[in-house]
Amino acid sequence: MTRLFAETALLPSGWAKNVHVEIKSNGELGSINSNAEPSSDSERVGILLPAPVNAHSHAFQRAMAGLTEKRGPDPVDSFWTWRKLMYRFLNQLSPEDIEAITAHVQLEMLEAGYATNVEFHYLHHGIDGEPYDNLAETSQRVAAAADQTGIGLTLLPVHYQYGGCDKRSLGAGQIRFGNDFQRYASLYELAASAVANLPPDSGIGVAPHSLRAVAPEDLVGLKSLAAGNPFHMHLAEQIPEVHEVEATWGARPVEWFLANFDVDDTCCLIHCTQMTPRETENLAKTGAVAGLCPITEANLGDGIFDGVRWLGNRGHIAIGSDSNIQISLVGELRILEYSQRLRDHTRSALATSEKSTGRHLFDLMVEGGARAAGRNTGKIRTGMLADLMCLDSTHIDLASRTGDMILDCYIFAGSDQMVTDVWSAGRHQVKEGKHIDRQTILNRYSKTMARLEDHL
Repeated sequence: MTRLFAETALLPSGWAKNVHVEIKSNGELGSINSNAEPSSDSERVGILLPAPVNAHSHAFQRAMAGLTEKRGPDPVDSFWTWRKLMYRFLNQLSPEDIEAITAHVQLEMLEAGYATNVEFHYLHHGIDGEPYDNLAETSQRVAAAADQTGIGLTLLPVHYQYGGCDKRSLGAGQIRFGNDFQRYASLYELAASAVANLPPDSGIGVAPHSLRAVAPEDLVGLKSLAAGNPFHMHLAEQIPEVHEVEATWGARPVEWFLANFDVDDTCCLIHCTQMTPRETENLAKTGAVAGLCPITEANLGDGIFDGVRWLGNRGHIAIGSDSNIQISLVGELRILEYSQRLRDHTRSALATSEKSTGRHLFDLMVEGGARAAGRNTGKIRTGMLADLMCLDSTHIDLASRTGDMILDCYIFAGSDQMVTDVWSAGRHQVKEGKHIDRQTILNRYSKTMARLEDHL
């Protein structure tokens, strides 16, 4: 039994002082008492919060962060020119590289305050497109990274079969992703076995890449394969994508998806930056989660998610880091809010009459992330997983701050460096702001990057 004594904690009932929290050996939260006295064996912490889920990541892309910011030969640089560079980059990566890069990403997630990595993993095969002897080789590498870093993992092996809505063959940069439905089902089962060797808080889910990359007739089979586990898919990210789906299937992506698929609260639809007002309202009402990655969406010029309308229709959101160009929990929330302000010429766009902007965004993120990961988390409550993060109450930007103002200052005036400790299902992986195996993980990542340098 681990015992914590927090000066301040955000409980389901609201902010509380002098909170005694027990973490049981199975990684769940035990008794929680406010206005308590510390026990002799309690570890004293500052501001205790539920630690959120990083709901969408392509870990391998972290190694190319910052390498695509110069203008290419095309007259207008875009997501599609970036994608060409990404394809060239991934053709250098071995399974060993994928494991080292993923461990580094998970370390950065933990140090930023995330307790869980939902990994949208589509880099399955060898450089020539041939499967490894172990079909789930790279999925096992992602699991091995999680075993080293101690992060909670929801692994989403991605189904990617076609190069476009017309079912054209995958291009040279995409052949490492490709499976038909039957081979994907086999890969999924092997990946599930790899996850089963991790701590019991780990999970598995299904992820068709996008409407462009899978057959529409396979979507129902993929939902059945998920068997109630999370179901994630990119949806309506780019304008050309919308045009391609509309031209081939006779409807815009969200419109088609709502008309032809049983959308429910196990679904997490990623980006959704190209929706009409009506699509936004109708998708929000299904209970599906919108998986938002504001830093990547800004970096790639995807567009601005209509957060005001979505939340006005009681929609759920989760936050991810996607391309991992920068892993920053506060950065994602800040850009989400600021993009609404810039578009609408307002302030406090996503606040409510009851909650400040920072508090509302934080509550939405932890609740929606739990849904997206299929994980018993999101609240400091007895019986839930001990996914916890602690902020430094002595930090100059938090001095004398109380209540919701703590989160407002953390998100809009502070940084991820305010995070002192993180527990994932009771595993105390970040102490004094640093991961407990930081140097080993960084050394391996550095060696990987040195080897890749000649190819970047």
